[in-house]
Amino acid sequence: MAVEFPEIRTERLLLRPLTEADRAVVVRIQTDPRTNRYHPEPPDAAESDAKFDSWLEDWAAHGFGYLPVRALATGEVLGVGGLQLRTFGDEKILNVYYRFLPEAWGHGYATEMAAAVIGWADRTLPRYPVQISVNVANQPSMNVAKRLGFRTYLETLYEGALTRHLRRD
Repeated sequence: MAVEFPEIRTERLLLRPLTEADRAVVVRIQTDPRTNRYHPEPPDAAESDAKFDSWLEDWAAHGFGYLPVRALATGEVLGVGGLQLRTFGDEKILNVYYRFLPEAWGHGYATEMAAAVIGWADRTLPRYPVQISVNVANQPSMNVAKRLGFRTYLETLYEGALTRHLRRD
């Protein structure tokens, strides 16, 4: 089911496939304690390296996945995000994920990135529902999901935290 994810330019962001050259900045973002304030068990460098490897494998297998989110004007990596094909219960879904450096918070980058990759998925992979899963204490991410038109689908415990799984109507 490999597809080809194109480079996407939004008003302020550049979204392109993940490469080995992105490892250091992605691991730094993933392990920054400030970016993990809603994560019950924050990842260490070894876990983040292993996740990065799995994300590269997703790109090789599916042609899309989590990606570096760059400022269009400067090329600076502001965060990591995108879509990953996952199994949720007994169905395949596209999971929306993002994590941004604290310096990038409050500028609407998460909403802009997510809207772009969801738009791509709607055109390219419409057979899969798009889902956002958020720790219920993470109000900023709940706000992003709401701005994108997502509503509560289900609540479960995930890694010890109450998690809300949201989908569009």
